[in-house]
Amino acid sequence: MLTSRSRILSQKYLNFASISASFLLSKQSSFNSKQTLLPSLHNSPVSLHSQSIKAGVSRRLLGSVRFNHSMASQSSPQSAHDFTVKDAKGNDVDLSIYKGKVLLIVNVASQCGLTDSNYTELTQLYAKYKDQGLEILAFPCNQFGSQEPGSSEEIVEFACTRFKAEYPIFDKVEVNGNNAAPIYKYLKSSKGGLFGDNIKWNFSKFLVDKEGKVVDRYAPTTSPLSIEKEVKKLLGIV
Repeated sequence: MLTSRSRILSQKYLNFASISASFLLSKQSSFNSKQTLLPSLHNSPVSLHSQSIKAGVSRRLLGSVRFNHSMASQSSPQSAHDFTVKDAKGNDVDLSIYKGKVLLIVNVASQCGLTDSNYTELTQLYAKYKDQGLEILAFPCNQFGSQEPGSSEEIVEFACTRFKAEYPIFDKVEVNGNNAAPIYKYLKSSKGGLFGDNIKWNFSKFLVDKEGKVVDRYAPTTSPLSIEKEVKKLLGIV
């Protein structure tokens, strides 16, 4: 038989074991409920809505970056053919009409010491290779010594009457400074000069291939006939 003291100790042990078991069960239940609750909260309408908003914002930002990059690549000129200029009568001329042509682009002046020699040789070069695909584009400019003061009509009459120019002569432009014609900004950025990008004087020359890319740049004192070899090469003439 158990003594009174033994019964008391036995009862205390049973109570302790019961409390311990209850505590362990409550911990396990709490842990399971947290595990169940976390995915539940993660998948709740509020959480899903938040995730949807974040995903939408990310997609819009990515789309905006792609759009801006695309627009930049489209708006940035890729060749001389991407420009529109004015002819001597003020009409728009899309330079894409010269695709497949070799271009010699020159800023001209009527009262310069280089006028006679350059206009004469430009006419000779054009007459020789116009049927093989050469085009000369003349842009009058009055920025150097004010040596092109006349109106567009006067400039065209001078070039065509005195030098028999048959190539197009466009509206007067600026080639340097903030008001430089966009086509000249492109030409200069594509091919810098010996002492910087700016045009140095009248009759600077840019040679452009059939794809509208600037191949070379020549100083005002470089005579047109001296670059005949380069012109023939671009024309594919052996």
